Amino acid sequence: MSIEFPAPTVPAADRADVFLDYLGYFRETVIAKVAALPEADRRTSRLPSGWTPLELVKHLRHMERRWIEWGFQGAPIPDPWADRENARLDARWHVDPTETAESLIAGLRAQARHTDEVVRTTDLATVGRPGPRWDGAPPATLERILFHMFQEYARHAGHLDIVAELAGGATGE
Repeated sequence: MSIEFPAPTVPAADRADVFLDYLGYFRETVIAKVAALPEADRRTSRLPSGWTPLELVKHLRHMERRWIEWGFQGAPIPDPWADRENARLDARWHVDPTETAESLIAGLRAQARHTDEVVRTTDLATVGRPGPRWDGAPPATLERILFHMFQEYARHAGHLDIVAELAGGATGE
């Protein structure tokens, strides 16, 4: 893979740019790893938990949507858990057989563009709007949400690295 890691020695204009660089790196790493897999391996699980690479892509898209649109922006989202078999938080991730890698990747990239625009136009110290995402807790700042999203992407990119290795695909950074 030839996605350039955002090294800490490369200057950034501000903290928002640092977040955007790392989120972009991990998004594109996930996309590249999934795109490099044969179609059958994208839809097959190699893990006891049962998730597939395409389910992971869909999950990451909806994770961003939940944190940025539903949480931070307080937008009404009719189905914030659309990456699940049903609306329960403990339900398995799910990809319908009619959903394609291309459409799921396009959905993740569209969500990324929205997130990136919010980050570029909002001070990181801004507190999110109250709403159902917070389940009664006080809303978090944009910076805290981005830290959470960063760890989510990094963790899942590592998971996908193992899955890609088991499938004979590309591994590493």
